[in-house]
Amino acid sequence: MLRFNYYIKDTFGRGRKGLVEAKDIKEAANLLRAKGYFVISLERTSVSPVLNISSLTIKISDDDIIDFTRQFSTMITAGLSLTESLDILKSQMKNPGMIKIIEQISDDVEGGKTMASALSKYSRYFPRVYLSLVKAGEASGSLNEVMERLADNLEKQRDFKGKVKGALIYPMIVIIGMSVVSFIMMTFVIPKLTSMYKDFGVTLPTPTLILISISNFFASYWYFILAVVFGSISLFFSWRKSPKGRHTFDAFLLKIPIFGKIMKETALVEVTRTMSILISAGIPILETMDIAKGSVDNVLYQEALEDAGSRVEKGFSLGQSFTENPIFPHILGQMVTVGEQTGKMDDALNKLSRFFEAESEMAIKGLTTAIEPLIMVVLGLGVGFLVMAVLMPIYSLTSSF
Repeated sequence: MLRFNYYIKDTFGRGRKGLVEAKDIKEAANLLRAKGYFVISLERTSVSPVLNISSLTIKISDDDIIDFTRQFSTMITAGLSLTESLDILKSQMKNPGMIKIIEQISDDVEGGKTMASALSKYSRYFPRVYLSLVKAGEASGSLNEVMERLADNLEKQRDFKGKVKGALIYPMIVIIGMSVVSFIMMTFVIPKLTSMYKDFGVTLPTPTLILISISNFFASYWYFILAVVFGSISLFFSWRKSPKGRHTFDAFLLKIPIFGKIMKETALVEVTRTMSILISAGIPILETMDIAKGSVDNVLYQEALEDAGSRVEKGFSLGQSFTENPIFPHILGQMVTVGEQTGKMDDALNKLSRFFEAESEMAIKGLTTAIEPLIMVVLGLGVGFLVMAVLMPIYSLTSSF
């Protein structure tokens, strides 16, 4: 297929530029005339839209995708055509990268492609579940309803991820801050105090001697320490990317007290929410399972979903497949079985996603409650030892007079 830049005028005399795909220039002109446009100019281009997008340095955020989905849903629900909705969206978006994407999607749609096909070029921003739902919505004539559900789902995902990140960012900042301050103290501050203590000519207490020994090691081998730290981090990420390393590390994460529970509940929220929206849109169960597998990062849950999908393909019920896998809680198998029996699988999964979300929020509160006192104790002991080691020689000196 060739691409042609066009300049046309519509029935109201308004000019418009865009891109159309066709076998030749004659077919391109016929496609535009079939839509009621008067063709002013038409010329072939070799520039790929995907290359244009890849050259953009502007990041497309989750909020951009949510705004696009919500506004697009509102417009097509109001009766506007796809191209009219996309043209309006171009003028409302603030992110230049998003505007460029919408322009190229609009060109593809005007060129005869489906919305799902046009979006699929930008799977970096529109995940598989998004594309599958749009395709199902176009096929069933309920694209407006699908887009509205997608917007709701994306907003819930954003809010939920924000809660999880908010709970974990505080301890991470404190730990990193403590590490940086400790390194600076041991490498640059304590050595200066050591020379001052030598001038005192007093016997140094044990805590001070320990502090000086640690400081001397840091001051002498700080470059080696940094090399070991960054080298270890690099090796860890390389190992983490290997199949065995990923499996081992993901299994370890699930076993960590409190944090492991958050990881489990988060995975279950994503799986049940994704399956609920896919099934409600009429996506077949096996395709739903395959797409849901990509909604979770933990490889153990990916393997469990793949195994459940294989069992369903062999004739087992989905509820039974979930029940017989120990990684899934018993309530998941029970509720899915009820959904299968009543014919309301999507509703059962939606209720499960809300249940797991509430459970994860409780686990997050538990983590915050447990980790704050622990951080304060560790911080207090560290500061106390440092103060004692620094002040004891000074106290000994003043006592000798």
